[in-house]
Amino acid sequence: SHKSAMTERYSFSLTTFSPSGKLVQIEYALHAVAAGNTSIGIKAKDGVVIASEKKISSILIDEASLHKVANVTTKIGCVYSGMGPDYRVLLTNARKRAQQYYRIYQEQIPTRQLVQDMAGVMQEYTQRGGVRPFGVSLLIAGVDDDGSSHLYQVDPSGSYFAWKAAAIGKNMVNAKTFLEKRYNDDLELEDAIHTAILTLKEGFEGQMTETNIEIGIVDKQGAFRRLEPREVKDYLAATAQ
Repeated sequence: SHKSAMTERYSFSLTTFSPSGKLVQIEYALHAVAAGNTSIGIKAKDGVVIASEKKISSILIDEASLHKVANVTTKIGCVYSGMGPDYRVLLTNARKRAQQYYRIYQEQIPTRQLVQDMAGVMQEYTQRGGVRPFGVSLLIAGVDDDGSSHLYQVDPSGSYFAWKAAAIGKNMVNAKTFLEKRYNDDLELEDAIHTAILTLKEGFEGQMTETNIEIGIVDKQGAFRRLEPREVKDYLAATAQ
């Protein structure tokens, strides 16, 4: 049809608006995110938890060599849904920016500042010629020096939002509905970890084990860390009861 031919004509160049005022490549990038494994973030009274499915394509892969949850600084961590290699580039970039900030100010970068920096990088890739948008959405969790905890989502467009609880990836619609029912402002970190596991279980295919999900937590002491598989195993056992 004439209309689809028009759309085709405008979809090749990232920096060209379509006649309806859309940048379709950004929409396609969001499709890449929506095809990725589900990730969850929940802000609690005394910290933040982020969690993700970690589906391995073959039993021959050493699953300990692949991580979705990662530290940006000692106080900030993140997880993604979408394309792994794109995430790796953004993560390296985020770590560099955090170090630059520390070198200048001699204090840890505030979570919001880091999020704005990351969103700026992602936005740049929607406006320059010859590049494509990042095929990832990020959930960034952190506790600042003043003890305040934060959970942010950053999308390929460069938009970012602060959330009490968030879901991205394949099962995000059901996960969001589940979180809306389960979330309350008095949630403590331990409860938030259980809620994150239950939320991931909602659309999980097959048996959930300590090797095919990952969980990261940041507590009020302000240290972000990825939970060890044996800790995840204990939480899964406790959640199953």
